[in-house]
Amino acid sequence: MNRLSVTIDGHVFTVEIPPLNRATNEVSMIVDGQEVHVLMPEVGGPEPLDWIIVNGRPYELVIDRDLHWMRARSGLHQVEVRDLDATVARPASGDGRVKAPIPGLITRVLVAAGDHVEAGQPLLVLEAMKMENEVRAPRTGTITHLSAAAGQSVTLGALLAEIE
Repeated sequence: MNRLSVTIDGHVFTVEIPPLNRATNEVSMIVDGQEVHVLMPEVGGPEPLDWIIVNGRPYELVIDRDLHWMRARSGLHQVEVRDLDATVARPASGDGRVKAPIPGLITRVLVAAGDHVEAGQPLLVLEAMKMENEVRAPRTGTITHLSAAAGQSVTLGALLAEIE
């Protein structure tokens, strides 16, 4: 079962999705602890998703292929999807250096130089292949160097921060 965090216009939903029944294009998923039955058109076709039936009620919508927005009768809505089960392995540095685990785009920096951080605390968000990945502190300490900035593209293994 896939576990996702789906943010629509700032409202966060936790969604658990089992595999889609390809014969019927139906799925029963859990949204914030509530079961929701969903019927979709052919998934993966050349056209963007244009309708969906949720608990027996039809909805017309268009979803951006990059999952940044969706348009429904109520208007255009900003969307952010994050895989809650995805883990990103940090390249080993043997010290307090934090390196980019994958190439991508830094979308948010959550700390500043001089901040005290705990081991496992999120430091920044790195977007790669349309998925957001939190890069976490490898150890407890103080951020002595921060070279990461929002909007910056990074390569695999690029130095992002140092913790002493």
